[in-house]
Amino acid sequence: HVQLVESGGGLVQPGDSLTISCTASGYTFASKIMGWFRQAAGKEREFVSAIACSDSHTNIANSVKGRFSIARYNAKSTLYLEMSSLKPEDTATYYCGRTSVLYLTGRSDLYEKWGKGNQVTVSS
Repeated sequence: HVQLVESGGGLVQPGDSLTISCTASGYTFASKIMGWFRQAAGKEREFVSAIACSDSHTNIANSVKGRFSIARYNAKSTLYLEMSSLKPEDTATYYCGRTSVLYLTGRSDLYEKWGKGNQVTVSS
């Protein structure tokens, strides 16, 4: 069955960098568009970034543009989110998701599979 497992979160200081990962299993990873979303305490889940199957196209939220980047390594069925210049407002649970639509989308309702989430806390 399909599984998405996030890893690499933790507590970091403002200005630090951190890369989180999402390892997929149970399907052909390279055949699906993948995305990262985050949810802060008391807030709705928000789009962070999405990446096409071949890694040639990406989409990223304005709130993290220039600081975050998304990547994927299809041979290892792994999705990455590289985060730099982290701010306290980046504190959230980060989720990877899989969508079966054929275009990059930031709509969480179009992602049908999700990981359990990975906490990233930015605090001094």
